[in-house]
Amino acid sequence: MAEGEACRVYLITPPKLEPVAFADLLASALDAGDVAAVQLRLKDVDDDALKRAIDILRPVTQARDVAFLMNDRPDLAVAHGCDGAHVGQTDTPAPVARKILGDLMMGVTCHNSRHLAMEAGENGADYVAFGAFFPTTTKDVTATADIETLRWWADMMEIPVVAIGGITAENCAPLVQASANFLAVVGAVWNHPEGPAAGVRAMNAAIAAA
Repeated sequence: MAEGEACRVYLITPPKLEPVAFADLLASALDAGDVAAVQLRLKDVDDDALKRAIDILRPVTQARDVAFLMNDRPDLAVAHGCDGAHVGQTDTPAPVARKILGDLMMGVTCHNSRHLAMEAGENGADYVAFGAFFPTTTKDVTATADIETLRWWADMMEIPVVAIGGITAENCAPLVQASANFLAVVGAVWNHPEGPAAGVRAMNAAIAAA
């Protein structure tokens, strides 16, 4: 792979989970290999359920020196001891999120747009995310991304870049070769036939081989 920082796994939670049972799965995944961050991304749950999930899963993650990030909700990230938050283009606007988060980490979804990524950088993003690179069943894909956008950003900019969308151990090599700093994965780990620990090991091996 290209010179510079090694590419690492950025793990996103499944859209639905029971926090107590999931905590053990999360621990096994994080203990299996190198993971840079965990993003809590739950669908259709109320604030009480979100807070409970944070309080159960954040300690599991942070105890292993892995960053714990909140999807969409910088307010909850600050209130509940997370390391930062990730916002999309239809969530809390990046300048507002930056004010809420203070010194905490902020990531911004930029789809396949160089313009949105430049704006995110100006608004204080700690990383930008491009995607979706491949078909995914985790969320409705409204935008697809091409590897040239990823390569352009990595060549031109200092701000780290996350690739997201349908990424697996089998298809990730071109993204690593294009100098993605992080590969965001969901199904590749949680739906791995041999379990999440095997999923993390497979991603680590594929990144190393790329």
